[in-house]
Amino acid sequence: MRDPETGIAGRAAMARSSRLRKSDWLDAGLAALAKDGPDALKAEPLARALDTTKGSFYWHFADVPAFHADLIAHWTGGANSALFDAAEEADTHTAALRGMAQQIAAPAPRDPFARAEPAMRAWAASHKGAAQAIASVDAERMQVIAALLDRIGVSNREIAQLILAAANGLPKKVTGDPMGTLVDLVLALR
Repeated sequence: MRDPETGIAGRAAMARSSRLRKSDWLDAGLAALAKDGPDALKAEPLARALDTTKGSFYWHFADVPAFHADLIAHWTGGANSALFDAAEEADTHTAALRGMAQQIAAPAPRDPFARAEPAMRAWAASHKGAAQAIASVDAERMQVIAALLDRIGVSNREIAQLILAAANGLPKKVTGDPMGTLVDLVLALR
């Protein structure tokens, strides 16, 4: 019996997998996490999704826990990029605050980091690394929200905590603009 890893088909699969980069695996991991939760973050289902072998997975990662650690770091590095970029591009500090809070509450559907966030938050309940990532991302968000509030004359740090908590906790299918309303309410109290 031929070994599929050393036969012609196996060599073709290995050639395909050698073209995969670590980032391809991490992006596939974000998609799997968003779709099926952390139980999908295993070598075999990810390899199937990428149409390659588990050997490619183990070429890039020592084991599944190492993949989890790299995936969490990858998510942490990208979770706030779109938010902070949009805040920088806003015309005013008020628009930046409003836009950031709205984007946390109702993220862009094409942002893979935003799509994976609910699953990452759920995973944080049982995984220390995911919990540390959530804490880090939220601390960065808190710092930016507090700075924006300070620039528009609201120095109470608890208001920043309230906005972040409301944005994180809003169901994603809420109608209307509750985050905009909350920001407007805060601004009216200045």
